[in-house]
Formats: sequence, structure tokens, C-alpha cells
Amino acid sequence: MNYFVTAIGTDSGKTLASAILCKALHADYWKPVQAGLPRDADTVRSLISSANLKIHDETYFLKTPASPHAAAKLDDITISLDNFNTPITKNDLIIEGAGGCLVPLNDHDFVIALAKKFEAEVVLVSNLYLGSINHTLLTAEYLKKQKFKVKGIIFNGQANPESEAIILKHTGYPCLLHIQQEEKITLDIVFKYAEMLKENWR
Repeated sequence: MNYFVTAIGTDSGKTLASAILCKALHADYWKPVQAGLPRDADTVRSLISSANLKIHDETYFLKTPASPHAAAKLDDITISLDNFNTPITKNDLIIEGAGGCLVPLNDHDFVIALAKKFEAEVVLVSNLYLGSINHTLLTAEYLKKQKFKVKGIIFNGQANPESEAIILKHTGYPCLLHIQQEEKITLDIVFKYAEMLKENWR
């Protein structure tokens, strides 16, 4: 099964969520588009203590940490959906997007288009901050309108029960996990959340 990890914005916690998903599901990891350093693939590898973790190479590795369409223009290339091919694996595959759902890959396509191309279920990461209700509900509305299959939501950050409850009520999505605001992300922290995720995975 393919799972596409997207978010309500940039720096929402997609890479950490992806590492937890890889650990919980014994899945492969793939970041189709990487813009700038550090590589999210390297971060995922550093958070999982498994020699069996398979990380697949990026289709596009762009030099500048920016929106993929802008970074690609600086590298004098154009990102094309036709150039993406799902890695061959017998394992589940965790695919990490770039930025939020509607970050552009080029002048026509958004990052979330990759989820449909790969026939992947969406895992939506919602980091909790003032304004995140609006951003999460708008993202969910787009996913529903475009008929994406959504596995559920991973909340990230200091708990906010009122925000979480209203988001779950109006999206109808299940809560897969809540990642608390940890002082430091370690192998043990990832293992802890992977075990918690297993309990909510249906």
C-alpha cells in the first residue's frame, strides 16, 4: 500500500510523521521531490534504527530550498508528472510530499497530484497553532472535493483539545496520532510514537 504524507503547510512535521509511519509499518520511504538541504531522507534514516529500512532515491533533487516549481526554474528544469515512477517494493511505501497540498510542482500541477498518480492514501499532518483550524479544514475540503482517499490526521505540537475536536468533527477523519511537542527527537521517541500509531491503525 502507498501512503502519501502531506500537510497544511511547510514545516508541519511531515518528515517526523513519515519516519514514525516507516517504523510502525516496516515501510519503505520515498521523497519524490527534494528542494535544498538537508535531505529529508537523511533525517528519516537517522530516526530509525533498522538496517532493513529502504530509502528510494528522489526523482528530482533541487538545489534551492524553495517551492519546487521555483527551485526547478533556478536549476533550469521543468518538473513533469510523467517522470515520476513509483519505486518497486514488496513493502508499504511512505511517500513524503513537499510543503502543503497546493505547493506547485510546475505551472499546472500541485504536489498533491502525486498522491493520485501513485494511487496513495493521504495522511494529513496538522500542526497546531493559531489559525490551524482554518488551514486544516480548507485542506480537508480540497481533498474531499477532489476525491482523495484520506487515511486520517496526525496532529503535531502542543495539545489543543478544542482545536483537535472541531477539526475531527468537521473533517470526519480519524486521528491516527498526536505527536507532542518534544524537547528532542530521538530513536526512542520515534519508537514510542510508532507503537502508539499501531494501536490506531485500521
